Amino acid sequence: MADQKASTSIEAVESGLAAQGYIASRQIATAVYLSQQIEKPILVEGPAGVGKTELAKAIAAWRGKKMIRLQCYEGLDEAKALYEWKYAKQLLYTQILKDKLGEVLGGAQTLHAALDQLHDFGDVFFSKEFVEPRPLLQALEQPGGCVLLIDEIDKSDAEFESLLLEILSDFQVTIPELGTVSAITPPTVILTSNSERDLGDALKRRCLHLHIGFPEQRLEERIVESRVPGISQTLRRQMVGFIHEIRSLDLKKLPSVSETIDWARVLVLLQASELDTDIVKDTLNVLLKYEADIEAATPQVTTFIAKAARSNVFG
Repeated sequence: MADQKASTSIEAVESGLAAQGYIASRQIATAVYLSQQIEKPILVEGPAGVGKTELAKAIAAWRGKKMIRLQCYEGLDEAKALYEWKYAKQLLYTQILKDKLGEVLGGAQTLHAALDQLHDFGDVFFSKEFVEPRPLLQALEQPGGCVLLIDEIDKSDAEFESLLLEILSDFQVTIPELGTVSAITPPTVILTSNSERDLGDALKRRCLHLHIGFPEQRLEERIVESRVPGISQTLRRQMVGFIHEIRSLDLKKLPSVSETIDWARVLVLLQASELDTDIVKDTLNVLLKYEADIEAATPQVTTFIAKAARSNVFG
């Protein structure tokens, strides 16, 4: 009975994401469902362009939550990711304090008494009022929760992962001057990685792992149908079959799902009813991003079109 209930819930995730134009495999839907149930972040790995970032957007749209995005890069630190102090505001208040120093010190008769009074004001300068929240802190402060996308975590420095550990495990962060800030409603956290570097074990332990690779042909056809509804069934099958043949080549960058969708839109725009050698060669630059890859694929175009046409007839 429990298995049946879980299965139904996983199907609800599939249909919910599909309503936002994201066609999820069973594996993806299961990971999203489990993340909901056990309140654990998802680390989504895979090649660029297969829908890792789009998954976070679709989850946010489906659940009606705000999406907060932290784009990672080399040198990213807590001032850009977590919080920083409003230095200009602190400086302004320092000037006001300086102008009103006599009133502040009041009747202090000794140096010790004066320092005690100034110390009280010093604490004010490092209060919540002077904090500028960045994406991580913003996500924790959303009263109704949100979807926190930590995009391309593999592009950040290894040291940055340490900053994330408390957030990923307990949905809280400790700020020395303020104490611990805990999420009222834990955010749904999606981390993406293109595997440019190995991530630390401590970070991986705190996350569910999900690998999104290139989809099998029928799933990719469903994705194209969802994103490019004007394309015919014949052309859709032919072009996806052709792309799967292209992916069998040893290329610098294989065409991803995002390139598949772009190519489908181009073919519809050019009013193509089926693939032919001329239109494929004219638009191959939509699929392939390096001239060396185009040169490697061009001699195979006629053969791959024929294979795609046969699979369209018999598949």
